[in-house]
Amino acid sequence: MTVHRVIVGALDTNCYILESNGTAIIVDPGDEAEKILERLGDLETLRILATHRHSDHIGALGKVKKALQKKAAIHRLDWMAGFDEELHDGQSIEFGGEALRVIHTPGHTPGGCCFLVGDVLISGDTLFPNGPGNTSFPGGDEKAIRRSIRDKLMVLPDMTVVYPGHGPETTIGMERKLY
Repeated sequence: MTVHRVIVGALDTNCYILESNGTAIIVDPGDEAEKILERLGDLETLRILATHRHSDHIGALGKVKKALQKKAAIHRLDWMAGFDEELHDGQSIEFGGEALRVIHTPGHTPGGCCFLVGDVLISGDTLFPNGPGNTSFPGGDEKAIRRSIRDKLMVLPDMTVVYPGHGPETTIGMERKLY
């Protein structure tokens, strides 16, 4: 699998295109739909996923959905107009010979999720280099995000590469030092 990062919008949000065997899943189409679609190229997109409901992660959802005619999914606790399917903790999504596992990680938002594919974790705004995401927004919960990180992410192998919602990647091994 190949992870393509497309940095979009005023907050430099990381939109990810997960590519495997000519197919793709788009994660967090935050802004600049044209830039995302251009990077996607001729890959067959199977689905659009959102790690959470904040506008910097879903701002281009409508335009990307319309251009690709594909469904979009988000956890039920972050449900809002524009989504077609609910994500569930532990759910497996198959694409291009890979299996993406949904990990519900409440804290940044009630329905925040991370996506694990092999040794790659798309962490949205749950985990960043040097700590957890911001919990000062409505629905944020610092105890919940720390519990999510400790109980659901720090159990992953050290070599798991973490691709956050903003900024550069890190690894579980590097972040484990903080927990």
